[in-house]
Formats: sequence, C-alpha cells, structure tokens
Amino acid sequence: MATHPLPPLDWARYNQRVIDHLQQLLQLNTTNPPGNEVIAAHYIAGALRAANLEPTVLESAEGRGNVVARLHGTGEAAPLLLMSHTDVVPVEADKWQHDPFGGEIHDGYIWGRGALDMKHIVAQHLTLMELFSELSQQGYRLNRDLILMAAADEERGGDFGAQWLVDNHPELIRAEYALNEGGGVTQKIGDGLFMMVQSAEKGLARFSLTLEGEPGHGSIPRPNNALLRLAEVVATLGRTALPAHMTPTVAAFLTAIATQLSAQDAERIQRMIGDPTLVDELLPLLDLPEERKYYFAALTHNTVTPTVFNGGSKINVIPSEVTARFDGRTLPGFDRERFQAELAPSLPDDVTLTWEEPDGKPLESELDSPLFDAIQQSIAAHYPDVTLVPTMLTGATDAKAIVQLGTKVYGFSPARHDPDLELANLVHGHNERNRVSNVQFGLNVLADVVWRFAGA
Repeated sequence: MATHPLPPLDWARYNQRVIDHLQQLLQLNTTNPPGNEVIAAHYIAGALRAANLEPTVLESAEGRGNVVARLHGTGEAAPLLLMSHTDVVPVEADKWQHDPFGGEIHDGYIWGRGALDMKHIVAQHLTLMELFSELSQQGYRLNRDLILMAAADEERGGDFGAQWLVDNHPELIRAEYALNEGGGVTQKIGDGLFMMVQSAEKGLARFSLTLEGEPGHGSIPRPNNALLRLAEVVATLGRTALPAHMTPTVAAFLTAIATQLSAQDAERIQRMIGDPTLVDELLPLLDLPEERKYYFAALTHNTVTPTVFNGGSKINVIPSEVTARFDGRTLPGFDRERFQAELAPSLPDDVTLTWEEPDGKPLESELDSPLFDAIQQSIAAHYPDVTLVPTMLTGATDAKAIVQLGTKVYGFSPARHDPDLELANLVHGHNERNRVSNVQFGLNVLADVVWRFAGA
C-alpha cells in the first residue's frame, strides 16, 4: 500500500481526456451481434501507443477484437487487471431522444449506447493507463504491473472475448486482483446513501425441461397433454420458493443497510442473517419498495425464471413433446448438482432436465483484502457521505472467466448518487446516458484506488 499521496497531476487535462475517449468510443458502433469490436480495440491501441505503451490487438474471429496492454511496475507484487468490454447491446434508434451512436453531451449528460454499460469504464481504464504511464516516466512506478483488458463479446457470454483470452492467452491477463464493472453505484436505502462494491456474482445455471405426452387432434382433449403438464410444472416452480441462504457478502450488505432502517426492520434483518429460514417470512415485512424486496430475495435465493416455451407446430395438433427453458441463477457455494437437488421436489419423475451452456460458476471474493481496503480508504476521502458496502451481482460479467485464473475480482466504478437518473431503466434501455461529472469523479477515485493499492 502507498504511504504517500498520489503525485500531482494535470487533472483538468485528464478529466477532459476521459470524456474525449468516451465520446469517441460511443461513436463506434460495436453492437453485439455482430460485435465488430475490433474498431474499438484499434482506437484504444492507438491511444495506448501514444502513451508509450505497447498494446496487443487479438482477434478471436473476424472483427472480434480484444486489446491488452501492460504498464510494467517494479514487480514487487503480482499484477492488477483493469477489465472491461467494448461490445454493447442493440438499440431501437427511433425511440431515442439523441443519436445512440453520437456521443453527444446535453445538459451535463453524455448520451449513447454504452454510456453506462460500459464504455465509460473503458474510457476510465484507458485514461488510467495514460495517467500512470506518465507518472512512471516521471519516476513514480507502481509496485506491480497494471494490465488493461478491453474485451469483446461480454454481452453474449464472452466466448470471443474474456473466455477466449483465458483459454488462449492467459499469460497476457493473469493477475492477482482485478477491477471490473458491476459496482460503484450509489443508492439511497432507508435514510442512508450506500456505494456498492461487487464482491460476489451469482452463477449461470440455465436449463431446459422436456415432457412427452400423448399427441392427437386438438378437437379431442386428452389428460396426458404434454403442454398442459409442463405448464403445471412451470407454475409450480413459480409458486415454490427455493430455500434461502446467507452468503458472507450478503450478510455484510444487509448488516450495513440495517443501520439506516427503522429499529423494527433492523431487528428483522439481524434475525434473517442469523437464521436464513426466516427470510421468506420477514423480508415481505420490511418497509422498503417492492422492487428492492425483489432484489433482496434474489440475493438470498437460487432463482428460476421461465423464459421460453417450445412445442407444437399447428394450432389443431396436440404436440407429443414440449420444452421450457429457464434462466437459473445460483448463489456462491452451489454447483449444478446441488442446485438440481433444490429443484427436484417440484419436478415430476418423467421430466428430462438438460443443462445449457455456459456453466457460469458463482464467485465470491474475500472482503478482507488490500484492494478492498484501498477502495474503502479512497471512498472515505472522496465521498465521505456514503457507506461502502459489498454486494452480489444477480447478473453475469466477464468475472466468471477471469476467476478461472485465480484472480480476485471486485466490481467498482464509482459514481455519486444521481436522483435524476433511473439506472435500472437506462442500462440496456432507451436514452442511455451518464453524467459527465460522474465519469470524471470515477476516474479520480479509481486513480486514487490504484495508487493506494499499488503505489511504490
């Protein structure tokens, strides 16, 4: 850990630089599919070369560009990885107020697909590499290598991005710790402001259920109708709460927010932490918005969401076989077999369960680590009004690939609370935008975190 402050920098220049990078990246259409992330990879590589670094652009397939660069430190400690992705989800351009690939700034916000997920982090990480390269040339070297990875294909599983790099070029990205997306958001819960650090991530356990039945003409109903029977299975899974569990990350998260709730709700939360079997009884009683309760329920349960039905080809024909597909998400500590054991009581004996790829295992990084300490110290200095809390992401990121190399991953891209911005509606939604000052704030805090963690 650094024993002296971050050396003086021309922050006006770097704060403008990160916005310039973000505007340029937003103007590059890397919608996945098809991706074409190579255009972003070459832009990033050009900026890195101008900063006296030697980036490598790696195409996993035509147009699927990944870029990796390394700023060499003293080698006293193992590397820190700055991980991001450059692909974005599709847009319905006619439903946007401004060009989704324009990178325009209006009323203090920068607009575009990827402004929140996650080209702002790409821009921050790129600017950090420039910044620390400049400091290194001035004699302020980090005690560990700083690696940048801007990968393709995160939005569709990472087979052409992070997972491909892990499988084919692990030596380029192997690190002890990594900073990722998924955290840094500030939320108001009860009477307090909380900034999230993602230290855990639920696993992917997607599957299909198939039932066979008696086919026939639709004009003559039959009791062994495969579609009806499978619909009953889906309804049963929807009505049946799987057992509640308490992970260290979620216990720490709930303990922190309990301090800003009523005495009655705080007592309920402590009871849930001590005895997770009480979650389903006590969680609905908390004086919180319903959406917040849904989120807390997902943090404490393995979840099953039906998303696709397949079966039948003609309206007057009873199908002989039908399949339903489910988006399953598992808590840390669960593999497919243990998850299936929780599902088993709700499934008939003759149903066929088939797992779907990828098998994204859940992950949980320790809360007692030098990087987590550096994040805590930096937030205390830059944003003392908030309480820093660990949390678990219910979705999936490239962390699932990177942890295969033994890396401890934390999701953290800090942003001040913005009551005018409904993040849940904008990420992957229409009119995605980010406050300019928050992009710059995040850069400043991340620079401080890296220096506190790796300053020589």
